[in-house]
Amino acid sequence: MNLIQYVEEKLASKKELPSFKAGDTITVHYKIKEGDKERIQQYQGVVIQRRGEGASASFTVRKISNGIGVERIFPINSAFIEKIDVNKVGVVRRSRIYYIREAKGKKARIEEKQHNDAEVAATKPVAAAAEN
Repeated sequence: MNLIQYVEEKLASKKELPSFKAGDTITVHYKIKEGDKERIQQYQGVVIQRRGEGASASFTVRKISNGIGVERIFPINSAFIEKIDVNKVGVVRRSRIYYIREAKGKKARIEEKQHNDAEVAATKPVAAAAEN
């Protein structure tokens, strides 16, 4: 085993983050320190890429703010990430969707993965029976 990888594994804090990939719409709850105050800011957008592995892994999130595209790179093992919510699971064929930067209007949409209706229907009666 490489010495650098060994040190990274020992020093990196393991957080339980949901699995997500390029094309997914996520909300990153990020801690921001302003003076001596600390607050959590939500950054919601589409994951453009995931890069690296281990302690140096990161991901890029793109959102549209006031008609202007804004991208932000987050390290996976950042102590400032409070939690990550996966809002939509997108269907894309690439692992890096840079083409979304030039797309406008309807072409900038990403198809959402549809859930299996049979699974959803099977879980509802169980929940209803548990309530009664």
